Amino acid sequence: MLSRHEMLPLSRAGVDTMGCRDSLTNCPSLCRPHQGVPVTSRRLSHAEIVASVAPDTPDADVESVIVDPRHASDDVREFAKSVALGLTDTPPWLHCRFLYDDRGSKLFEEITRQPEYYLTRTEAAILEQNAERICRVTGPVTLIELGSGNSVKTDYLLKAYSAGGSSVRYVPVDVSETILHQAKEAIVERHESVTVTGIADTYERAFPLFKEFSPAMVLFLGSSIGNFDQRESHTFWQGLSDALSSRDYLLLGVDLVKEEATLNAAYNDAAGVTEAFTRNLFARINRELGASIELGQIEHVARYHAERQRVEIYARFRTEQEVYLAPLERTIVVPAGTMVMTEICRKYHLKKMAAYLRCFDFSVEHVFTDEREWFGLLLLQRR
Repeated sequence: MLSRHEMLPLSRAGVDTMGCRDSLTNCPSLCRPHQGVPVTSRRLSHAEIVASVAPDTPDADVESVIVDPRHASDDVREFAKSVALGLTDTPPWLHCRFLYDDRGSKLFEEITRQPEYYLTRTEAAILEQNAERICRVTGPVTLIELGSGNSVKTDYLLKAYSAGGSSVRYVPVDVSETILHQAKEAIVERHESVTVTGIADTYERAFPLFKEFSPAMVLFLGSSIGNFDQRESHTFWQGLSDALSSRDYLLLGVDLVKEEATLNAAYNDAAGVTEAFTRNLFARINRELGASIELGQIEHVARYHAERQRVEIYARFRTEQEVYLAPLERTIVVPAGTMVMTEICRKYHLKKMAAYLRCFDFSVEHVFTDEREWFGLLLLQRR
């Protein structure tokens, strides 16, 4: 699920790679007028962001702001270099961030609707049941969501925090400016008292802005943390802890350890949508990097590794293929039978997770889960 998670160093030989399941989406949309005012976007410097969250700044001035400090011109070459690095590594891998082009994002949204994929609907039900309680615990806060995607589940929280017309600032962070526009458009239509300031960038580049929004609650939903390996997880939590002010909150969604058959089914849906999602990564490599990979010879392989407590997702090359990367003018030969890791999805025990997070100065205030204890939401506070 981005979730997003492209902020961290790429894994190298001997280190597990990460994925982005249940985190990012990238659905195109055109912004429609809201209350007669055209919805536009503009880019702000750090100083302008600080000014935009000042108490005396009219909400209308920042309602449709999208912050995007990235250098888009480098994106294609960065993609090519990442693919070259991953395919020549041992074991080979590809970075999860590239799964989520327009087609991939639409496929992922379809995955979340498959009967085997319990994560999204289970977490949404927990949020629906507990949003008002969470609001009472934290009091008024800015809601900052990492890997916000289309912000559908967040709607339960926005409804609770804006009840009675209370003013709420929502700060979605996502690498896709398009999806931020889509989410913002839907939110301002449903919640008139919610002001949206989107940050179209990676987590690490957004972190320095967080203290400007305090008091705040960061939302990291969808068990996106499960896409990080141990090293990446440590880097992420240290960065987030440093970015937050004392007594700021964090709402974390984690998928819990459960029977292997349930997990394997969730990542191998009968309709084959997840297989299409994995194969689409190579369609993107063909389209954007000039390769000519035979997509019919790419096989989706997903399996739960009980000892590591994670689902590992691979693309298996049925035949040898030459992958030409035009931006680098380089060809990489991938032998038949090669298993290229594209994602990991770690599963957790609540007590162990709570103990781990204490190492980064987060205390667990409340734990919410479903009746089967398949999924957990941890309300944490920065000590």
